[in-house]
Amino acid sequence: MVVKVLAEAAPGELRFAELRRRIPGISQKMLSVTLQSLVRDGLVARRVEPTVPPAVHYRLTGLGLSLEGPLAALRVWAETHMPEIDRSNRLADESPPA
Repeated sequence: MVVKVLAEAAPGELRFAELRRRIPGISQKMLSVTLQSLVRDGLVARRVEPTVPPAVHYRLTGLGLSLEGPLAALRVWAETHMPEIDRSNRLADESPPA
């Protein structure tokens, strides 16, 4: 989800607080951990302005932008197969535990 939100802003940057506003239900801790991981993987670039408090900006790198095609394909697959997945979940919920 973070990659999707940053892709919508590309090639621009988003500050941490704006990212958090655009991702409903995400905690500050989870967003922070996710961004650290994406930065470490080279998918997201982090820029800190030396202000008080520091302003931290994030943007997708070229590598991160290259995920657009594969993620779009995954979204199409999920939308196509969601009824089958929902049906399977209902059956599993109705069955007694093994």
